[in-house]
Amino acid sequence: MIAGSSWSAERRRAAFLGLALAGGVLAASPARADLRMCNMTGSRIGVALGYRDPGGWVTEGWWNLSAKACETLLKGALAARYYYVFAVDYDRGGEWSGRSLMCTRDREFTIRGVEDCLARGYDRNGFFEVDTGEQKSWTIQLTDPGRPTP
Repeated sequence: MIAGSSWSAERRRAAFLGLALAGGVLAASPARADLRMCNMTGSRIGVALGYRDPGGWVTEGWWNLSAKACETLLKGALAARYYYVFAVDYDRGGEWSGRSLMCTRDREFTIRGVEDCLARGYDRNGFFEVDTGEQKSWTIQLTDPGRPTP
């Protein structure tokens, strides 16, 4: 995690609005059924993902994405409508976050459950919600705050 370098609430809202308003969440091509993340920023980022599977809530991380790169986070047809994302900017500091509190840790992780994160020895971060509209394939484009998607 990047301690002491988070963006202001206003900047996070602007980043999220930029994500949503700039076509930040787009359906992927029908040829592949995956959940993909495209880092449209000029920075390296780390991404954590939260979702419900048949066993309950799961959070996973970290996927490290280079600037202007895409990566598949989950392979195959999507099983849920909603996914949750928390991302950190490794180069400039700051984060993309939201109101859904879920468990994370500083190194690679898969964590079952979202309750009692701190008591279980994990960190707790706010994730933003992505509504896939029940599509079987989806691409999330993460953008810089205030910058349109190219």
